[in-house]
Amino acid sequence: MNSVSGTESTLAAAVERAREGLRLSPADGLFLLREGDFLLLGELAARARRRLHPDPLVTFVVDRNVNYTNICVTECRFCAFSRRPSDPDAYLLPWGEIAKKIEGLLSVGGTQILLQGGHNPALRIDDFENLFRRIKSSYPVHLHALSPSEVSYIARISRLDVRTTLSRLKAAGLDSIPGGGAEILSDRVRAVIAPKKVTADEWIGVMREAHLLGIPSSATMMFGSVETEEDILEHLTRIRTLQDETRGFTAFIPWSYQPVPGELERDEATAIDYLRIVAFSRLYLDNVPNIQASWVTQGPKIGQVALFFGVNDMGGTMMEENVVSAAGTAHRITIEEMVDLIREAGFEPCQRDTRYKIIRRFRTRG
Repeated sequence: MNSVSGTESTLAAAVERAREGLRLSPADGLFLLREGDFLLLGELAARARRRLHPDPLVTFVVDRNVNYTNICVTECRFCAFSRRPSDPDAYLLPWGEIAKKIEGLLSVGGTQILLQGGHNPALRIDDFENLFRRIKSSYPVHLHALSPSEVSYIARISRLDVRTTLSRLKAAGLDSIPGGGAEILSDRVRAVIAPKKVTADEWIGVMREAHLLGIPSSATMMFGSVETEEDILEHLTRIRTLQDETRGFTAFIPWSYQPVPGELERDEATAIDYLRIVAFSRLYLDNVPNIQASWVTQGPKIGQVALFFGVNDMGGTMMEENVVSAAGTAHRITIEEMVDLIREAGFEPCQRDTRYKIIRRFRTRG
């Protein structure tokens, strides 16, 4: 058998396993990622989505991204949002501003605050405990807060282990953890794009401890910087392996790197690149229940197309977003626009909470 026919045979076997809903091995995955036809991957991912979610529903959460500080000492090469403590536009939001943002969210029927910031050396765990308690005692809102990298930094600067840090944050009101800071879970890649951030093992370790403490989380992946297909596969395999162990991931959100001038200057990933990764993620992550569209980076229309490439959730309406927009990509969407976007694709829009419980259905117009 020559190498070409051997490749075709191996690819055909991987496609057949995906079609039948069988778990893909890393070797299967690498073949599909490298050689799989774009539209075929979309078809297979749509089939996988229907197996997991047979009803024609697409969910979303009404949320607000509150970036409590932009001060960060990790100096990631892909980030246009962070500032040094001495920068004139560095900030730490006072309670009054945070409270107004939460009240604005609740006034439109929102349920989730996505609270993230930077690695601010002025903040200790007591600061977060006090803030979380104040939020939870004042407002009926789900607190989706602090990426694993932030948790690890808070633990280190507060001289605590990760488990103790998470236990205290949970007692103060932490409900779930966003999957930020994962970028690519390959230390080869992290050494280039975020050398001061947590390692891949440390990111996974924080998530493991959170899940074991009953704190659910999402998981993310930023692709399109310096990674290879093997790095993407390593990332997804790490997520899938931990999910086999803990079942704590509620969703996976891949998004494309937004080039930062003067830093990691790369050609921006195309919509086809994005849809290909989304479809592959749905096929490979057979144990993660939800794949979320990244319309914040791709735009609402590509988010809509992603519904035919394995996506079943449109993520948050995001009344406010500062990190991606700092890199020059800014998309906004209202609840009404989100509902129309889902309806136009032929699905029934449903507002959910952070744990994917449906709290409102928008019936498809006859």
